Amino acid sequence: MNDTREREALNAYLKLLKSKGETQEGLLQREDWLKQLIPAIMGQPADGSLYREAVEQLLAVIDRNQWPFFLSVVREYFHFWNQDIKMIAALNAGQEFEINPVKFQPVEQDLKTLWQTLDKEKFGVADTWPLKTYSHALRQEGAEQGMVDTRVRLVKLLLLKLRDINERDHKVYRQAVDATVGMFTMKPTQKLFLSVSREFYYFWIGDPEAINHIQIEKIENIA
Repeated sequence: MNDTREREALNAYLKLLKSKGETQEGLLQREDWLKQLIPAIMGQPADGSLYREAVEQLLAVIDRNQWPFFLSVVREYFHFWNQDIKMIAALNAGQEFEINPVKFQPVEQDLKTLWQTLDKEKFGVADTWPLKTYSHALRQEGAEQGMVDTRVRLVKLLLLKLRDINERDHKVYRQAVDATVGMFTMKPTQKLFLSVSREFYYFWIGDPEAINHIQIEKIENIA
């Protein structure tokens, strides 16, 4: 099958990062990961869901400590792969393509231990208010209490990374998500955490339409 589109996208992406001063080592690491991704997306329609599934499959063979950097790379490459020139230009103008994209270290604590101590964690008003608003919105949308409790605890895991951050910046939020998702070993839980993170983001930034981003779905008990 022809992989011309994928190779051209890879070359363009690496060329941009090189122009920004990325080291040869960094370029080779990005190239290695993307070459592993290419066979799964080669010749496929430029569909975000399909791309996400391919990335999730590859996560199984990537060292969890490398997940934050890896996720940043595949997120950037997506726009080259689907040939969205306008988006690439806009992201580049906004300094979205970074040489050192990882601002947070992966969470190293054991998930079971951390899960049991979450209720003892203290958060400031800036985090408590969006958390309470999210919880209330979930109930408004018909979520059962068990679902609300699970999602709120997942958000608290994320807030452990964000609670000392003053700015409501989407890049910082995304980096915190990337640094936290590696805690989960089961794919359904990873997907749930990412879904919850996407929902909560709008509450975190104070979007008045945040409730419109909630998607109630059946979930498994992961506690």
